[in-house]
Amino acid sequence: PMTFEPDLTDAELLEIAREPPEGDNRSFAELVRRHQQRVFTNCRYLTGSPTDAEDLAQEVFVKAFFGLAGFEGRASFETWITRIKTNHCINFVKKKRLDTVDVEPEVAANAARKEPEAPRRMERQATKDRVGAVLLEMTETLRIPLILRDMDGLAYDEIADELGVGLSAVKMRIKRGREEFRRLFAEMHADQAVG
Repeated sequence: PMTFEPDLTDAELLEIAREPPEGDNRSFAELVRRHQQRVFTNCRYLTGSPTDAEDLAQEVFVKAFFGLAGFEGRASFETWITRIKTNHCINFVKKKRLDTVDVEPEVAANAARKEPEAPRRMERQATKDRVGAVLLEMTETLRIPLILRDMDGLAYDEIADELGVGLSAVKMRIKRGREEFRRLFAEMHADQAVG
């Protein structure tokens, strides 16, 4: 059996992580280290919630850890973790929509008052927030393929496999998703300029 080396490929690390030497989880820890920033950023965009993104990213890796035995290795680790992340974040968004009254604008306003020296940082954050808000505004049918393509960089056929739909449907959804994203982003920008 292979032993842990930091420069192994994801596939090799995964092979060790699935049947680790007694109590040695370094190979899985290395996979987490390699992918956690992308998963975190993606959780933030999928949910539009920076405050929850870290917890969600942790939960994604916990699910992955406990799902290792059932992972057949047909897809790459990155594709697999993407699927877990997407499902986990979508479930979170659905649940949150049912649960919450929105207090975010007030929180954002207080943060803005505390940091008068950071208008550029706030502008960048506002753009990120707007991207997140636009993504949440979109229907899941269009949002999910768009994120898988433009943020996760999956190929069209991989997305078709992920979502269990035909290739032409995926291409159409991504095209429509990009159009809807641009339209919503422009509308939101116009609203904020007025308000």
